[in-house]
Amino acid sequence: MEYREPDLERLRTVPFNGRVNKVELASFAHPPGTHPSFHAFLDSLPDILAARDLRTVITHVAEAARAKRGVILLLGGHVIKVGLGPLLVRWIERGMVTHIAMNGAAAIHDFELAAFGATSEDVESGLADGTFGMVEETGAEMNAAISLASERGHGLGEGLALALAERAARPGSEVSVLLACHRHRIPVTVHAAIGAEIIHQHRTAEGAAIGSTSLLDFRRLAGSLPDLHRGGAVLNWGSAVVMPEVFLKALTIARNLGGGKPTEFLAADFDMLRHYRPRVNVVQRPTKAGGTGIQITGHHEILLPLLMWGVLELLDP
Repeated sequence: MEYREPDLERLRTVPFNGRVNKVELASFAHPPGTHPSFHAFLDSLPDILAARDLRTVITHVAEAARAKRGVILLLGGHVIKVGLGPLLVRWIERGMVTHIAMNGAAAIHDFELAAFGATSEDVESGLADGTFGMVEETGAEMNAAISLASERGHGLGEGLALALAERAARPGSEVSVLLACHRHRIPVTVHAAIGAEIIHQHRTAEGAAIGSTSLLDFRRLAGSLPDLHRGGAVLNWGSAVVMPEVFLKALTIARNLGGGKPTEFLAADFDMLRHYRPRVNVVQRPTKAGGTGIQITGHHEILLPLLMWGVLELLDP
């Protein structure tokens, strides 16, 4: 057997000064100065990878808000139940959000927090004895609100928000995204997945009402997307399947009617894991015609407050 080895004496080297480097001292993190603040903390982050991406999203959303471009939030249930409602409400009050679209789980958690002051049951214990999702008040009130919304020609989100606004007792009203949208006249839509939500287990659930109100909300989301053109932002927070799929179809309608617009917007996904649909349907495909796509992974209860505080810091230093 004959073995061969390369002649290392013939290797060519290059000078360090001629090499392009991805990491330089100027981009490193640094400790806060003598007057620590949240702004100082953000400035102290390294200008590398996810920290750079986070700054990009913060800057873009703040600029979109200043320029009155669309800022559209796609919400999954986990974002609500880990306690981020107050920060979402602050963004709404600040007038920087133009549309909030929720999946069914987000709407249920928000409704329960507003109406009863608590949410998020123990699934395992409830599943064992068949009581998971069977709370009478949640099913009865939300399904009644959806049925009434269908009769009135309202959307699902609009109907739930109106039901909460008319409710006598609202111990969690200050943290409710539905109520904040109602107070500040911000479109809020809910995108149901039949059979995937606990209120569909109840005898009071009406498929026709759920379908008609959620379909209207889908069309309303499509109607809001043109505001993204040239500088807007769509942020997917914690929905791995439903909201990315809904967004892609709504964007198709908007571009079909808008001659290929909207384009040139920021599309960012924030979740605990990297999933196929958010990456492809939110971050990559919608920005191929122009725009910026970013995916940042981390715990919602830590990552999203950094983003939300950062935007407010730029808007209201």
